[in-house]
Amino acid sequence: MGYSVAASLRTEAWRRKCATGLACLYGFVGTMHLLWPVPFLKITPDWVPSPHLVILLTGLCEIAGAVGIVTARLQRAAGIGLALYAVCVFPANIKHAIDALSVDPSVWEWIYHLLRLPLQPVLIWLPLFAGRVVRWPQQAR
Repeated sequence: MGYSVAASLRTEAWRRKCATGLACLYGFVGTMHLLWPVPFLKITPDWVPSPHLVILLTGLCEIAGAVGIVTARLQRAAGIGLALYAVCVFPANIKHAIDALSVDPSVWEWIYHLLRLPLQPVLIWLPLFAGRVVRWPQQAR
């Protein structure tokens, strides 16, 4: 079954909204990596070499992805790059959760991490959708 024109327009509207949201998110977080790296250094796993350099580079990658996801010619590459980035930083998210929840965590820390970790697949899928790499859930590409 093919796409209807209305469904196609709705999908494009959602892609634009997702791309804009991702650009804001990754632009802000990338800037924070550059201006205030300390919180990111704290959650970087010990096995990561040259943590300061890695935090700097990840910030630059986030900013590049933010620009690319809203630039038509770069959207596909940026979508793939941001999805791969979300896969690569997941160990830091796990370390952050383990560290935060192992020493007298507050209710808010529990809530944050219980919501944050399961959202990682969404943060992998969203740039793929916004970057026109996948159509799902509407239709397989």
